[in-house]
Amino acid sequence: MFGCLFEIVETLVLTLIIFLVIQTFVAQPYKVQQQSMEHTLEPDQYVLVDKLTPRFDTYKRGDIVVFSPPPDWSREDDTPFIKRVIGLGGETVEIRDGAVFIDGTKIDEPYLFAATDGEPTQPTTVPDDEHRWVIPAGELFLMGDHRSNSSDSRMFGPVETGQVIGRAWLRYWPINVFGILPTPNYPGLAPTTP
Repeated sequence: MFGCLFEIVETLVLTLIIFLVIQTFVAQPYKVQQQSMEHTLEPDQYVLVDKLTPRFDTYKRGDIVVFSPPPDWSREDDTPFIKRVIGLGGETVEIRDGAVFIDGTKIDEPYLFAATDGEPTQPTTVPDDEHRWVIPAGELFLMGDHRSNSSDSRMFGPVETGQVIGRAWLRYWPINVFGILPTPNYPGLAPTTP
């Protein structure tokens, strides 16, 4: 009797330890709660956040990342933000004429929000006077795909990579949108290694 009970407790404890190790160091689920990544990610969808790969590799332009926002932008419930990596350390990001330029090269962003299929995508604008940022080493310039509905680096500036929790790589719920989140290519730009 006690042997069976001990085995059940042992199994539960081991399961809990494995779960905590995986969630802390490998991957964790994240529920999208903002509208800033529409239509790439919709509110109430779930993604799996890869926390392991970024320990061995750098974030790439186009990666979708989950991060802790700057203190002035945090919510009471400490909900992390989810945005797309646009600029890398050492680059200059400029926003003009409704588009984003990296080191003077205009980037193609087919993932930007459009109200309906076939309509043009939303232009990128800047809420303040600043429209040019030089990204320090070890930091990322992050923006949402729904630019008019996103609090991002245009408002709070670049984000230190230490604030990034991980890279969203798999959308798993609802099941009808299950799939790997692709990282787009940016022709005309140097490789995305900061």
